[in-house]
Amino acid sequence: MLCAQYNYLLADRFNWFEQNRSPINSCPLVCHLPQLRDNPDYYSQKKTLPQLKKTHPWYSEVYSQVLQDVVKRVKVTFDRFLNGDRNGKRSGKPRFKPRSRYRTLTYPQLKEGCLQGSLINLPMLGKIQTILHRSIPDGFKIKTASVTKKADGYYLTLSLEDKTVPEIKPDFDPESITGIDVGLKDFLTTSEGETVAIPQHYRKAQKRLRVIQKRVSRRKKGSNRRQKAIKQLGKKHKKVADKRKDFHFKTANYLLSKYDVVAHEELNVKGLARTRLAKSVLDAGWSSFLSILANKAEKAGLLVIPVSAHNTSQDCSNCGEKVPKKLHERWHDCPHCGSSLDRDHNAAINVKNRAEGHPVLKAQRLLSNSRIGCEACTIPVLRLV
Repeated sequence: MLCAQYNYLLADRFNWFEQNRSPINSCPLVCHLPQLRDNPDYYSQKKTLPQLKKTHPWYSEVYSQVLQDVVKRVKVTFDRFLNGDRNGKRSGKPRFKPRSRYRTLTYPQLKEGCLQGSLINLPMLGKIQTILHRSIPDGFKIKTASVTKKADGYYLTLSLEDKTVPEIKPDFDPESITGIDVGLKDFLTTSEGETVAIPQHYRKAQKRLRVIQKRVSRRKKGSNRRQKAIKQLGKKHKKVADKRKDFHFKTANYLLSKYDVVAHEELNVKGLARTRLAKSVLDAGWSSFLSILANKAEKAGLLVIPVSAHNTSQDCSNCGEKVPKKLHERWHDCPHCGSSLDRDHNAAINVKNRAEGHPVLKAQRLLSNSRIGCEACTIPVLRLV
């Protein structure tokens, strides 16, 4: 029902968009001008919900705020199409959703004490048994709840609020810095020469996925046996994605527990995903990993710095001279200074060197140098310049 309402409201927006724009700057002598109508914005579409429950009585079984959230989704999607996001980047034309692609319903507000033990009380649905991933900390208030249908069942996502938690301010050691170079031979190489092996979760599961995919292809379209095979295929893909995500979180946690500043290349992953290396690039999941790394660093008060990826593998990390190498050449030998090391290790050192001049690091070093320790006490004293 939510999917049908989403498509109806989106069609209403498209109808207004087509009737209130002109693709040309002139009109013929005889033409039909449709009557202009008001823009169906967020509030005008919300006002149609009471009438919807009168004309379609079964919608009264849906919680009112859940229906209002559908209107909000349509607004956000259409505004991103017309105006773009906060960075001005516009998305493509919104698509109508089939039932299989509309998987989430959201409760924008929940009453206090809705979660009791392993039971959560959702309006119009009643008390539902849940398997808690972790307990809710004391003092935290549940703000929203989203129910998502995935391949292996239904998942409940809660957003929490605690006003007593202070804002985390960056507090890091600018000297505890490393550069990382992500690759396909090893998942990443640090500027200290440490490597993390690439797990290749999709490659390892490819044989089993091929068997299940053939099973789906042999089934008759629309049959129950085909739906059963599709569900089995979805579970296998989700298992691969969960393994990859777990690996990304553990690797990011390891780096941030060891270093305060992590520098990485600013990669065009979408461009790399269109090359012959597409399967390996997508299996590695560099974009997801770098996003997780940045989010975890921000929450911990640490710093992640993206730097230009231009010639990080070609330039010598010792003397700075350019040493051209083809992709299959995995060792760096500089004829100018005699430096000899692994290609990825050389690139990681270049990434670290480029991050050394970051404005935030410079400001942090100036702040650290402006404090001197007093021998009589441990209180830092500011040096007068």
